[in-house]
Amino acid sequence: MSLSLSPEEQAIAARRDGAGIAMRIVAESARLLGAPRLIPIASTHIDGALYHGDSGTLFAEKLVEGGAQVAVRSTLNVGALDLMGCSRVRLEEPQRGMARRMMEAYRKLGCEQSWTCAPYQAGHRPALGSDVAWGESNAVVFCNSVLGARTNRYGDFLDIACAIVGRAPDYGLHRPENRKARLVFDVSGLSPSFLASEIAWPVLGSLYGREVGNAIGVVAGVAAHPGEDALKAFGAAAASSGAVGLFHIAGVTPEAPHVEAILAGPEPEAVIRVTPAMVAKARAGLSTAAATKTIDAVAIGSPHLSNAEFDSLERLIAGRRLAVPIYACTGRHALAQLERDGRRKRLEACGVVIVADTCVVVTPIMPELGPELGNGVLMTNSGKFAHYAPGNTGYAVLYASLADCVESAVLGKPVFTDIAA
Repeated sequence: MSLSLSPEEQAIAARRDGAGIAMRIVAESARLLGAPRLIPIASTHIDGALYHGDSGTLFAEKLVEGGAQVAVRSTLNVGALDLMGCSRVRLEEPQRGMARRMMEAYRKLGCEQSWTCAPYQAGHRPALGSDVAWGESNAVVFCNSVLGARTNRYGDFLDIACAIVGRAPDYGLHRPENRKARLVFDVSGLSPSFLASEIAWPVLGSLYGREVGNAIGVVAGVAAHPGEDALKAFGAAAASSGAVGLFHIAGVTPEAPHVEAILAGPEPEAVIRVTPAMVAKARAGLSTAAATKTIDAVAIGSPHLSNAEFDSLERLIAGRRLAVPIYACTGRHALAQLERDGRRKRLEACGVVIVADTCVVVTPIMPELGPELGNGVLMTNSGKFAHYAPGNTGYAVLYASLADCVESAVLGKPVFTDIAA
């Protein structure tokens, strides 16, 4: 199937300015993907503004020099620097300067200075059925699954190109027929108390991602809506352990009022019946640290913490002084509320290190490992942190609930409370 561009799209592609560069990137990507045409989009979320090397900065500056501007609402994922000054980033020159230049270039392109991996909790919530072009794995899966908007997993630089031309290739999850579920992930064999717990959803997401890969599935057996933060945690873990861009939960997510309504055929191609033993194995797999009597840090907020999650954090700390720091990653939307309420100072006085605009697994913030720390141990309640932290930070990971993370930070040693699946 050959790509057909409209006369307007052809004219833009023929230009030598920034918009022309962007249109050629989008058009060539569409050809490679087998898309027959480009479709208009309502918004983008840009993941390409995180510094990975000078080429990314120079690319963004090339677009700025060419006079490019985003044509649709475009929020920004995390950058490499905490521009709010909450935490100290150990990125040295010249990388630090290049990272700042990159963030500035995306501002000049007209992107909103959101700097969060959870734009859906900062007011960027596209309408059900609308086409968008979002990057960042957890944002993509939340947008598709929880909001019911339509996006593929747009990679770095294709995301900003789509933003500039206001179009995306018509393929994949933009097409309704590709959003149907082909398998059932049945959790009805798990206890209601476990499904109601905070610790369940990152574990189930990690298991789901490993079981389904990039297939579309529907989760059955969830009796009540677990809340957006639980769905956020599930999607982030599933997108980390697998290649999940869309999941459905029967009776919870908007495209799946019940299992039969979202299946691609009269019967699923497979049914995965989740057992307590499968959950226990998945939970154990999120920890990489050997038996240890101490921890060096706690990191939470991947995806970024919501206001409700900060409420829980403050309640659990209860004014106590932490023996090891809790790195709490969040966006400006939540930070502003903390500062208005005076809660940022209270949390920091207890030993919480608030990290804004970025995240401890994508830029160096936590203490560098060396002779003093040896093999550092990081505790987290995030399935995504558990997946990426060992490789990105060098710290071994212990996975636990938020309550156990707080108690462990207060005592300086691991504390675990079992909740039977």
